[in-house]
Amino acid sequence: MSEPGEWLIYRGAGEPHDGMSQLPPPPPWRDFAARAEEAGGDGDGSADRRLGGHRGIAELHRPGAEELEMINAALYLRRPLLVTGVPGAGKSTLAHSVAHELGLGRVLRWPVVSRTTLLDGLYHYDAIARLQDVQIAAHGDSAAPATEDVGSYIRLGPLGTALLPSDRPRVLLIDELDKSDIDLPNDLLNVLEEGEFRIPELERIADRLPGGEARVLDDDGNKVTVRDGRVRCTAFPFTVLTSNGERDFPAPLMRRCIHLELGRPDHQRLATFVRAHLGDDAARDGDELIARFLERSRTELLATDQLLNAIYLTDAAAPAGRDRLADLLIQRLDRPR
Repeated sequence: MSEPGEWLIYRGAGEPHDGMSQLPPPPPWRDFAARAEEAGGDGDGSADRRLGGHRGIAELHRPGAEELEMINAALYLRRPLLVTGVPGAGKSTLAHSVAHELGLGRVLRWPVVSRTTLLDGLYHYDAIARLQDVQIAAHGDSAAPATEDVGSYIRLGPLGTALLPSDRPRVLLIDELDKSDIDLPNDLLNVLEEGEFRIPELERIADRLPGGEARVLDDDGNKVTVRDGRVRCTAFPFTVLTSNGERDFPAPLMRRCIHLELGRPDHQRLATFVRAHLGDDAARDGDELIARFLERSRTELLATDQLLNAIYLTDAAAPAGRDRLADLLIQRLDRPR
């Protein structure tokens, strides 16, 4: 354990030094070098590469009885699972746990913001790039893009990729749907009900394509075939829609979903969360901090990310400063400072 002040890298003394060489490895959830290595894998489809930084928490996730039943209900009924709960309750972890245990590959994650539209999740057609290629070809020696090359300018989004025909379903995480504008939940209804969508840019030229087929990129970066401009699933994806409870959803969407409400995580679940990210020693050393976090969370809005940050960082600080540093990092989120 360091002495007071020894853990500081930047000292505010105005004198250059080689303190960066003393900076420890980043916490796992902020290790961008590891992510780059995973993204540049050899394509063997290993569990480590598919799950990436979520592997540890997916392996250790232990759902409660009600959570287990509702997950299986969604699997049996081929219905989306709408998961609501406070930040840090384990809503996103659930999707990664199912993908890991059932061997369903990488979770297709679609993060939702206020400007997100249904088309963002389905596909993107880069009409500007195609127009530029046509103009370049018109003023040069290169050949203009052929009709059958239109697919080269189309990339499927997470939802579009999840709906590709396959023998086994993909896992789709539509994260924080309550952040969307008022139209998106209603726009999702038909796609989630029918399990298909159309790509007009390909439909219009389907009769001029060999066999009506076009090759497009999916969300994994792989070339896939789309026939007659239509994407239709054969195995409905295991779809998890998460919400922090900031808004109500329309009844038609609720009717099409299995609804699971997750309560606040207890001491055991928080300890498991810490253990998955930081190891057994950190969970053991941070036990008192976990207890304090739970006590405060009864009257304050806190996030589990704050607890992880505090345990990781206070491990480097001197004992005398740990409580003060933890309080600085774990600030209530429901009251402006």
